[in-house]
Amino acid sequence: MSRPQQRSLRVGALRPNQLLHTYGVGSVADLPSLSVLTLGLAHWDLTHSLPVTEDRLLTALRRRLGGQLESLRLPPHLPETSDLFADWTRVGVPVALFPTWLRCSDTRCNRLAPADSGLFELLSSPYQPDRARYVHSCRGNGNSRPTAVPARFVLACDNGHLDDFPWSYVAHGGTDPGAGHSLTLAERGSTGEAANIFISCECKASRPMSVALGLLAERTLPACRGRHPHLNTYEPCDAPARTLALGATNSWFAMQLRVFSIPRAEHPVDQVVDDLWRDLSMLAGLDAATAKMIMQTQSCWSELKPYGVDRVWAAIQRRSKAEPDDTPDDSDDLRKPEWLAFTSGTRIELPDFTIRPEPVPLEHRHWLREVILAPRLREVSALYGFTRIDAPEWDVLDTPDVRRAPLTIGKPTWLPCAEMRGEGIFLRLDEERLVEWEHRPDVKRREQLLVRAHDRWRAQRGLDQAPWPGLRYVLLHTLAHVLIRELALECGYSAAGIGERIYAGTDEAPAAGILLYTSAPDSEGTLGGLVSLGRKDRLGSLVRRALEAARLCSSDPLCAEHDPTVHARLSAAACHACLFAAETSCERGNHYLDRALLVDTLNDPGSGFFAR
Repeated sequence: MSRPQQRSLRVGALRPNQLLHTYGVGSVADLPSLSVLTLGLAHWDLTHSLPVTEDRLLTALRRRLGGQLESLRLPPHLPETSDLFADWTRVGVPVALFPTWLRCSDTRCNRLAPADSGLFELLSSPYQPDRARYVHSCRGNGNSRPTAVPARFVLACDNGHLDDFPWSYVAHGGTDPGAGHSLTLAERGSTGEAANIFISCECKASRPMSVALGLLAERTLPACRGRHPHLNTYEPCDAPARTLALGATNSWFAMQLRVFSIPRAEHPVDQVVDDLWRDLSMLAGLDAATAKMIMQTQSCWSELKPYGVDRVWAAIQRRSKAEPDDTPDDSDDLRKPEWLAFTSGTRIELPDFTIRPEPVPLEHRHWLREVILAPRLREVSALYGFTRIDAPEWDVLDTPDVRRAPLTIGKPTWLPCAEMRGEGIFLRLDEERLVEWEHRPDVKRREQLLVRAHDRWRAQRGLDQAPWPGLRYVLLHTLAHVLIRELALECGYSAAGIGERIYAGTDEAPAAGILLYTSAPDSEGTLGGLVSLGRKDRLGSLVRRALEAARLCSSDPLCAEHDPTVHARLSAAACHACLFAAETSCERGNHYLDRALLVDTLNDPGSGFFAR
């Protein structure tokens, strides 16, 4: 991360996937002594940003954002060296100070003012960038200048806008006194409550922070100015402004699309050539000698070199002679091609997609049709927007465009992405057993209850009625969550590090499978601890323990008796004690879960797929 000024100043470091999940464009990163905002894509220097090839994901994003979208790119990066003044120190993601108001940390001073007021000085630290800080000139304890820390509150709205808190406006009771007023922000008491935090002015005006929270905020706060600080723009906005604590988790929610790389060729060299065809297509029309010479000068040669010049040239010729694929790209359904790849019934050994069929444990053959071990997977995820206050609904509904904050001014021509490599276990349920379960009378009654809750949930939010994901999806989703909990106890990865991918299909093309996987940004992926649990001798007992643990929740009978229609929720017998998973694990934000569809519960012992 670097801060844009007249010269580049490095202020910290983040992992590439954090720039999509936690600290992406428009988000605030809380450093030890600074608080910075990641700037929009127009501020990024792409000189050291590598493009990523993933055509399925790029096509799906073009359908959402427009045909002008050209590429997906990794965040700019250069490997670190021991030279602290080399080029790598000037390469990174640009950030700016936010909030721009600072407070002196000396409790005898507590001065509150903008960073550019002349009262604060920025001290950089090239040897320890994360220790860059502002100091106040008031000379605190020991005659040293105390650190100036970011102001504790900001403003945000449902339409994705973010702004500095109007300190002077609130302190003076809803009027702007103009320049020349000295403010302080002090806490009176030890509870930390908003009522004990006071904004005071030298003119004797003083207000507690409690007037800017809750119902009182409607009469205290000014209208939202429609500010996008990451773009340095303003736009009309009719949403009410809300006070947020700095670092609040609801200040930024990522909107992402992600896919797994699937094979498009039988041999590894053909797969690599197909991935790099945009760079290699020009060689197809040249003679062999010239093409082989030019090939070794291309930036992508490092990926081709292990296969040798002759094999790569042969693969280029095969690719150029292949018939064009005129099949329509069903990019709206990113899961269907992955489902077909996992259920192909063949062993595939490719650098980014390796799957091996595994015998099904004997005790589970009546419901489990297929087990596929995936020692190598490649996941590519792209950030295409974000929301504030309320999270995007993880495909529960389409987030309105007015709520999706843009990453740049105008339509983007590229998007930031992250590559993750890892491993997984794919389980395919028996279709006949599943259809028989779906038609049971008890299950039908349970489905009606969940559909009513789904309809009421949408009605409360003023949304058009839409089909719910289906009974099958709720079952698969619930099974995935109970298995994630059990896998985390055995494989060494945390539950937050294990993700899910649900393949429930459609009425026209039914599917019934779940992929449980873990991944890391390292080029070699993960260590195999998850895949080892999918072997026949270990999977059987693991599934049995997971199902047994799901039969009784520590919050029962309240959890089992929960009626989703009462509070219009999208989950029934589910809570933090039994099913809810981390945001990084669940693809639906802990919606559409129900233990009663999986196992016997205290309140509904007859509708579970694994009923006794």
